[in-house]
Amino acid sequence: MNKEELKKEFWDCQILFNESLNKFTYTLTGGRGEIVFFPDTLEQLEHIVSYANGHDIPLTILGRASNVIIKDSGLEGFVVFTNHLNSYTLQGTTITAQAGASLKKICEYAYISSLTGLEFASGIPGSLGGGVYMNAGAYGGELKDVIESVTVITAQGQLKKYDREECGFDYRTSRFQSGGEIVIECSLNLKVGNSHLIKERMEQLMYLRRSRQPLEYPSCGSVFKRPEGHFTGKLIQDANLQGYKIGGAMISTKHAGFIVNVDNATATNYLELIDLIQNRIKKENDVELVMEVKVLG
Repeated sequence: MNKEELKKEFWDCQILFNESLNKFTYTLTGGRGEIVFFPDTLEQLEHIVSYANGHDIPLTILGRASNVIIKDSGLEGFVVFTNHLNSYTLQGTTITAQAGASLKKICEYAYISSLTGLEFASGIPGSLGGGVYMNAGAYGGELKDVIESVTVITAQGQLKKYDREECGFDYRTSRFQSGGEIVIECSLNLKVGNSHLIKERMEQLMYLRRSRQPLEYPSCGSVFKRPEGHFTGKLIQDANLQGYKIGGAMISTKHAGFIVNVDNATATNYLELIDLIQNRIKKENDVELVMEVKVLG
């Protein structure tokens, strides 16, 4: 792919070449992106997707890269960050937001608007698009509980809207994890509430996060899905792995379900540590730990 041709084709969009991706990920790890875009408008995103599909170029869509591990080998083709597509509006009790909007800011907007139902997500660091993709959740709530509809760009470049029932939501999954559809917008149906009580609940949940999770270190959040009948952190603790390190990646001493970057870790360090945990827990407990974090590259 010729740089000058691509600059001319996407003259109105920020584009970087052979760019280190570790500066954009929550783990501060990852290799280089071959061609990295930061579209400011939906039209720019549609143009990028259409061009990639028409020229058989690999395409990776990322939001805030909070629950992903990008391999040290990096990503080929187009890598698109949707952070700049972050506007949101309110109509009645429904917030409609673009995929790049941060969940934290949407939660704050709901609080300011005296709308309840989204408090559970106030400490989740990712984007709305990533949250929809993963059906993000915490403290008894999941995005599927408040989603009214999701708008996507299909693999054929068409705009399509799905009602909640069509989204295939389940524990940390959705229909958007297969089929090549890209989440671009989501409508959240909330309820009128008491702003003081909403704020109180958000502060309570943030306190719980700070006291129980290693927020002081870079991480990809909770690494594994919760296995039925078990708690991941306790399984790892009981295997005497808490505090174990490979390179600069360490199993958190605060919450064993987290792997933190304590000393310039690489993605390879993370993946080797994940593999070690899975093998140990399988051997000692006959439990398969399934990754919640997505590995790219």
